[in-house]
Amino acid sequence: MQGSANLNIMIKAARRAGRSLVKDFREVENLQATMKGPGDFVSKADLAAEAMLKEDLMGARPSYGWLAEEGGGEDGEDPTRRWIVDPLDGTTNFLHGMPHWAVSIALEHKGEIVAGVVFDAAKDEMFYAEKGKGAWMNNSQRLRVSSRAKMIEAVFATGVPFGGGANLPTVLQDLARLMPQCAGVRRWGVASLDLAYVAAGRFDGYWERGIQPWDMAAGLVIAREAGGFVMPLHEGRGIFEGRGVIACNDPLSKQFVETIRNVDTSAPKTFPV
Repeated sequence: MQGSANLNIMIKAARRAGRSLVKDFREVENLQATMKGPGDFVSKADLAAEAMLKEDLMGARPSYGWLAEEGGGEDGEDPTRRWIVDPLDGTTNFLHGMPHWAVSIALEHKGEIVAGVVFDAAKDEMFYAEKGKGAWMNNSQRLRVSSRAKMIEAVFATGVPFGGGANLPTVLQDLARLMPQCAGVRRWGVASLDLAYVAAGRFDGYWERGIQPWDMAAGLVIAREAGGFVMPLHEGRGIFEGRGVIACNDPLSKQFVETIRNVDTSAPKTFPV
C-alpha cells in the first residue's frame, strides 16, 4: 500500500527502533543465566528505543504532541495531533527471552486514531493501517478479520493482570463465562499484537481491562481497517477513558460482547489471603 508521508515516517521509525531492540534482545537471552539478571538492561533498551522514536517522529513533525509509556505526555504547538507510542510492548516477554513483543506507534488527530503501526521486529512482521485505506502487513498483504461465526470455533485473546492486580477477579469472571463457549483463550502479553492478530484473522476476538492508551492505540485502527468490530468495553465511556476494549469480527460481535460485558458485580473484589 502506498501510504501517506506520516505513515512512511512511522514505519521508518518503527524499523529503526525495532532493529535496535533485536540487537538488545540477543543480549537479553545471553543475560538470562547471570546472577544480576537482565532487568536493568531491558529498561535501558526500552528507554533507548523510545529516544530513537521521539527523535524520528518529533524530528519529522515537531509541532505534534507526544504520549509514550516511559516519557509521559507533552503538548504540541498543534493541539489537534499527537503521537502515541509504546517503544516496547511486551517487556516481560522480552525480559524472559520470548520473541513476542512489538514497537507500537499511533497518530491521533482530533481525538481519533487515524494511523497505526505495530512492528513485530523479532518475526519481521510490520502491521499498519490508515483510516479509510485498509490494513496491511509488510509490503503487500491485505489484512482481513476472520469470518468465523460460531463461538465454539473461535479463539480469543486477552490480558490478565499480573501480581494480583485490581482487575484480576473480574477478568477471571470473564474467562469463566467465555471459555466454555469457545475453542480457546490466549494470553500472550502484548496488546498491540493481540489487536493486529485480530486484524490478520489469527485471533477471532480480543478484550482487555485496565489497558493504557499507548498499548492499544495503534492496534485499534489496524483492527478497524481490517473490518473488525472495535468498541469500548464499558458502555457510555470511551475506549481510552474507560481503559477497556473489545475487538472481534462482526458475526461473533453480539454474543462475544454480551458475554464479556455480563459482569457479576456481586462477586468479591479481592481474594482471601
